[in-house]
Amino acid sequence: MNIGEASRAAGISSKMIRHYEAIGLLSRQRRTASGYRDFDGNDIHTLRFIRQARDTGFSTPEIKRLLSLWVDRHRPAGEVRRLALEHLEALEAKIAELRAMAATLHQLVELCQGDDRPKCPILDALAGDVTSSSRHNSQSSVAIANTLKPGRRAPHE
Repeated sequence: MNIGEASRAAGISSKMIRHYEAIGLLSRQRRTASGYRDFDGNDIHTLRFIRQARDTGFSTPEIKRLLSLWVDRHRPAGEVRRLALEHLEALEAKIAELRAMAATLHQLVELCQGDDRPKCPILDALAGDVTSSSRHNSQSSVAIANTLKPGRRAPHE
């Protein structure tokens, strides 16, 4: 089947299939006499595996490792479980970090009057200007500003 058919069968865009091939997640495809990629059932199965792993949040190196374990019929299941547990722990840590960020932002939004005045406790806290924040007569804005430490990683970094 051609790349369009493979894309529909696996639920992955043609562009991503080409990308997976380029980075080595999917082996280089056979070509027809006219130069088109030729996919078979095993390729579709692999593409679905990659999609499921991606949907579960595994990184490209983790997916490469999972693929190698998947094709090795003699691999110990414990190794697969260890990789999944590490990923689960990372996801749970990220969730906790996102919840903390959301709580901080929620508190900042509550402190902001949202009126026509130029002073804004949200901007003051983000800038780390605790002296300006304290002018808002709220000790919680100072506490919030102190939680926004320089160098703290954002979730997308």
